[in-house]
Amino acid sequence: MTTEATTTDLHAFTETWLEWYRSQEARLAAPHGFLAVTGLHWLDDRPQRFPDAPGAWHTGPEGVVVDLDEGEELVVDGTPVRGEHRFGVLPERGGVDAVWGDAVIEVAKRGGQDIVRPRHPDAPLRTAFTGTPAYTPDPRWAVTGRYIPFDSPRPTTVGAAVEGLEHVYDAPGRVEFELDGRSLSLTAFPGHGAGRLLVLFTDATSGVTTYAANRSLALDPPAADGTVVLDFNRAANLPCAYTDLATCPLPPAENRLPVAIEAGQKIPRERGGS
Repeated sequence: MTTEATTTDLHAFTETWLEWYRSQEARLAAPHGFLAVTGLHWLDDRPQRFPDAPGAWHTGPEGVVVDLDEGEELVVDGTPVRGEHRFGVLPERGGVDAVWGDAVIEVAKRGGQDIVRPRHPDAPLRTAFTGTPAYTPDPRWAVTGRYIPFDSPRPTTVGAAVEGLEHVYDAPGRVEFELDGRSLSLTAFPGHGAGRLLVLFTDATSGVTTYAANRSLALDPPAADGTVVLDFNRAANLPCAYTDLATCPLPPAENRLPVAIEAGQKIPRERGGS
């Protein structure tokens, strides 16, 4: 390969990475993205009022209910609602976004518990956001591994950014790969989209230059022979890296890599990164 070709390939690699990085940042800092969250409110059978959402909220066997005061209105699935509104029983990791003026009131279930998580575009965390530090992309951190499916999905319980909360995922398999001559593997969870995978991990940079609790890496569907690319340049922070108002899962114990992955997103400035 000529030097010119190498330079061209590196430029294309970097440009593709920049597209990914900008997309990550745009989603995070969107008007109702995670930086707009102003509260994490846990519901029980007692009606509760919150300073950043309308009405009184409670939950029970039939799901989440809000009682809106006179003059208050939410828009749910495009329909204005007033008075009592029943959201019903929500699926785990599912939820509904109810519009309230320029805000969105997220009603969701996390770790088996119903929550209300308002998102306001003028939240200080969002308006002060200046971007996420990241390593310079380097092709050496894009490695080809092999996906090994389990005989059947394995229920895998992991901790969460919120103390006392647990998440359960059905892990479909693991990904084996080599890095700097070391044989490594990561348990994979279902990703967003058919056949896609997600791995949560820590490594020797965690708590030093990258966020201590976790990073995530989305993987395209493996090829027919099981090969799959792990591009650690796209190792991304989860919302809990920026705010305590997130319930992000922690990696399973076997995904704590004993090597330094000096690639991807670093500790956010909001957590003291630079």
